[in-house]
Amino acid sequence: MNLFTHFKAVLLTILDDLVTKGQLPENIDFTPIVVEPPRDRSHGDITTNAAMVLAKPARRNPREIAAIIAARLEADNDIGSVEIAGPGFINMRLQSGFWMKVLYSVMQKGEDFGKSSIGQGQKVNVEYVSANPTGPLHVGHCRGAVVGDALANLLADAGFDVVREYYINDAGAQIDVLARSAFLRYRQAMGEDIGTIGEGLYPGSYLIPVGKALADEYGARLKEMPEDEWLPLVREKSMAMMMDMIRDDLAALNIHHEVFFSEKSLHEGGGIEESVAALEEMGLVYEGRLPPPKGQLPDDWEDREQTLFRSTDFGDDVDRALKKSDGSYTYFAADVAYTKDKIDRGFDQLIYILGADHGGYVKRLKALAKAFSGGDAELTVLLCQLVNLMRGGKPVKMSKRAGDFVTLRDVVDEVGPDVVRFMMLYRKSEAPLDFDFDKVTEQSRDNPVFYVQYAHARISSVFKKAAIELKSPENYKNVSIDDLAVLTDSAEMKLIQKMAEYPRIIESAAQAHEPHRVAFYLYELAADFHSLWNKGKETPNLRFIINDSVDITYARLALLHSIRYILASGLRILGVRPVEEM
Repeated sequence: MNLFTHFKAVLLTILDDLVTKGQLPENIDFTPIVVEPPRDRSHGDITTNAAMVLAKPARRNPREIAAIIAARLEADNDIGSVEIAGPGFINMRLQSGFWMKVLYSVMQKGEDFGKSSIGQGQKVNVEYVSANPTGPLHVGHCRGAVVGDALANLLADAGFDVVREYYINDAGAQIDVLARSAFLRYRQAMGEDIGTIGEGLYPGSYLIPVGKALADEYGARLKEMPEDEWLPLVREKSMAMMMDMIRDDLAALNIHHEVFFSEKSLHEGGGIEESVAALEEMGLVYEGRLPPPKGQLPDDWEDREQTLFRSTDFGDDVDRALKKSDGSYTYFAADVAYTKDKIDRGFDQLIYILGADHGGYVKRLKALAKAFSGGDAELTVLLCQLVNLMRGGKPVKMSKRAGDFVTLRDVVDEVGPDVVRFMMLYRKSEAPLDFDFDKVTEQSRDNPVFYVQYAHARISSVFKKAAIELKSPENYKNVSIDDLAVLTDSAEMKLIQKMAEYPRIIESAAQAHEPHRVAFYLYELAADFHSLWNKGKETPNLRFIINDSVDITYARLALLHSIRYILASGLRILGVRPVEEM
């Protein structure tokens, strides 16, 4: 039950009746009306801006309209009181019986409480990580990987049909550099002294196993071949092993993509030529000159006639080149083909999770989506800022098997996937993140992942105790709405009210593409639970198991079980385990 959706429906029924009775004009637009929590919870449980939205089209004072609406709302059995505040806000306090309905709904739906149908089955492609397959993933990729995966989980819970995709950049010059670097390690595996690895090659020790695998498979034969023969063989082997390593690194974070899309397939399958031809048919390709870039000119800039895409027709800052001076296609041309491929696969939304240094891609990608879909497909780019690794507040350096950066696996191996995933989501993706190894492993309220997992573990400990002390410990599953009425303490009510927010959190976070909202919510829910736990220590009649009062005991166990459902649901979205003990 989404209480805000429920009471918006109640409100709209009232407004429709007021239109029918001539108290509001016909054809009035109710779309801007919202029902939401008040900014100051002391003002009530829910509030609406309806009177202020309707004042201008109705040509009436907003407080006058608010008084009419308030009178109708007061007749609703679930609403305890209605107040008009400020210019016309309508604040409502709900009856305690309504909160018991919410709690009962959580009990009945379990981890499905909070799931929504707002996505209406729209097909969404979430592309994330998509790192060059030339080495292990680094800590910067880690954040985008977690954000993308959690967002995909979130959208699925909100009713979208989600595909998780990784774009393999396997067609550029960097792949030949990888192959030549691996060939050097092959020579090393064959017993040669390769000396210092030259500039322009990948020096990381992660290529040593590739060299050994090549030696095991080919023996000395590769050394006897000319480069044009060994290069494609080494390229294929290196790429396969790099992708296996990347998949293993992602699996360590519990991340699994459904689609791995090869850029090379666009070049070899004619996808680029077909997509450019499609733009030409739409009159969106021309020969022209681009203005020089602002600031200092790059060394490779040329003032010449180029084949250009009219991306400025779709909101871009400048038209984009499709071909290089030698007649080959630009990297952007591959983006053209890839975007068209996604549109042709029928996706309604395209979401890209990119590093902060890819901000220049946003407008050009949006232009492509608008061109190929006629504006029907929505394209969103989420930029993830840097992660600063620290220990005790000081920058930290770790093992660098990659040669020049800290790997994702280094971080996961030290603190575990749960900590990494939760902490990567405990800031907005566009904000820089300080990841302090000391803080993320301490057992305190200041460590969000511990605090949330500890709440789940504490609840599990109560049920273990109940299984020992109660004759029928499972009877809490049979409590009715009326049985829950014994939950009257302010701390208990606060928890129920916090649980009631969960469906709205899921919907708003999915619509805003902000999975961090779920992490924030779970921390707040855990804090409210720990407060009740501590209150029970000081006040014996608030303990969860009271042997001489089974009615209260079962009602409180039902409350705890419902909290545990929501904690488990939210942690599942974040990709974090709901642990049973700590």
